[in-house]
Amino acid sequence: MALLKGLGSFDFFALDIGTTAVRVVQLEKAGNDSWSLLHYGYVTFDEKIAGNDSNESMIRLGEVIMTAVGQSGIKEKNVVIGLPSNKAFITVIDVPSMSEIELKSTIKYQMDQYIPMKMDETKADWALLGQSLHDPKQQEVLLAGTSNEYTENRLEFIESLGFNVIASEPDPIAMIRSLLPTNIIDARMIIDVGESSTDLAIVFNDSPRLVRNIPVGFGSLMKSAAKNLNIQETQARQFILKFGLAPDRLNGQVFRAIENTLDSFTVELTKSVKFFQTRYPNTPVGGILLSGFAAVVPRFGEYISAKIGLAATVANPWQRVHVAQADQQQLGAIASEFATVIGLAQRKNDK
Repeated sequence: MALLKGLGSFDFFALDIGTTAVRVVQLEKAGNDSWSLLHYGYVTFDEKIAGNDSNESMIRLGEVIMTAVGQSGIKEKNVVIGLPSNKAFITVIDVPSMSEIELKSTIKYQMDQYIPMKMDETKADWALLGQSLHDPKQQEVLLAGTSNEYTENRLEFIESLGFNVIASEPDPIAMIRSLLPTNIIDARMIIDVGESSTDLAIVFNDSPRLVRNIPVGFGSLMKSAAKNLNIQETQARQFILKFGLAPDRLNGQVFRAIENTLDSFTVELTKSVKFFQTRYPNTPVGGILLSGFAAVVPRFGEYISAKIGLAATVANPWQRVHVAQADQQQLGAIASEFATVIGLAQRKNDK
């Protein structure tokens, strides 16, 4: 089950099991770097289910997945699944320049050195990124690893529903594929704010050079607002989505209630930019692409831009996908949540 490599000539659909929703997408190739949407499904569930491995929770999650697939009209059994950031280790390393054949024979020793898990208990993969950006005698390799126990349990679970898992891929790698615009000549930071955490990647030449997961998500903002405003979390969610980070709405109460959490979040973003610029001093980060809740919370981009000193714009995971007018209307407010699953569905079939 490939983590980073191509899939061979299989038809498949993509499955993203999030913290509070399941998303499925099947695309059809429509041209060079373009697709048409064949089917999609979206079903929400209680957050407690995702973090619980009890039989009852797994049965419920299975029902949600089958509902999403049934709702979508997908008949395909081959599936590519997302791998949550907190279950994966991803890094970029330098190795001496050599042929790909030589690299294949030596890469396992590099993995053993850099992946902080026992290799006999780890599913690991790698992808050659090309010549190092800071040392022409070196080349950069992307390493990814996850525990065998997790992948085997997830594989068994998905296949028990009647599907054939042909690949899994870390969520941040998948989101890059859908969110990064074409013909970008400088580096870009992508942040996809989810319910419980944020996936971050800094990308150059279409390849990730830094990948992180920040344990701050929309739920963190919601809890801060609920506590500091002494309101229910459901009301806090509504306030943030309606008033966002505007200091002039509700007398700035919502913004002030979540400001400390936002400050902690932007500190992590700044650290990531500084780390990248230290490693690649001649490759400036040209801007920030916003996805997930970062794309829908009012004034979020303005706040991030002011704090980080980089222009922040909303990314569009559907930018290379033709979507029928009726589906556009149905997707509506949830369209920004599909970055990972669209990226999974856009995986090439290269061997």
